[in-house]
Amino acid sequence: MKCGVVTFPGSNCDADALYVLQHLYGVDAVSLWHKHEDLQDCEVIIIPGGFSYGDYLRSGAIARFSTVMKSVIDHANKGGTVIGICNGFQILTEAGLLPGALLRNENQKFVCKNVYVRVAANSSEIGKRMTEGEVLKIPIAHAEGRYFTDEDTLKSLQDNQQILFQYCSEAGSVSEDYNANGSLHHIAGISNKQGNVIGMMPHPERACDVRLKNIDGKVFFDALLYKDLA
Repeated sequence: MKCGVVTFPGSNCDADALYVLQHLYGVDAVSLWHKHEDLQDCEVIIIPGGFSYGDYLRSGAIARFSTVMKSVIDHANKGGTVIGICNGFQILTEAGLLPGALLRNENQKFVCKNVYVRVAANSSEIGKRMTEGEVLKIPIAHAEGRYFTDEDTLKSLQDNQQILFQYCSEAGSVSEDYNANGSLHHIAGISNKQGNVIGMMPHPERACDVRLKNIDGKVFFDALLYKDLA
């Protein structure tokens, strides 16, 4: 499996993602520059966190029109795997690859801390390789992570089992007390209907190395990188 990590001006988690892929998993992983169309035959594309193009105008709004995104959209539409983390999630919603939008956090502040997320029922191949109800401690770092959509789309997400992660307590309780940013239905991550495009606000790449004293993020990468080895 070959993976590509997109780098935009302002990306700051691309190196983290490449480190996890190359050094912790030993997979073939390359950096993809935002001005290039060639995805270098990568099967998995990761759009990392950061502040693409400085987040001027609106988070992800400019990156959505970058040269590389034309190829990423085509890759996704052909069934290729695309993962958007934090700013990457914002870019995927702006590009129309995922429904909904990421709004300013309910407290109107940048939030950077460890949170707990619950693995929800999910129809994607990645979701199927995780244990429903499992609770993971994953860091977040965003100012615009409050997921929102209309009622019909939310119902569709629920009916099609497209909700991948929900904010929760350490014990797995899903309630407003543990909603990190005010997201609708406590949503921290979703997939598209086909299950090949996933967006999430938490940063699993920041929770994979034992030196960080947290490897819960490996649950996600295990599911991503070994999804065909059932």
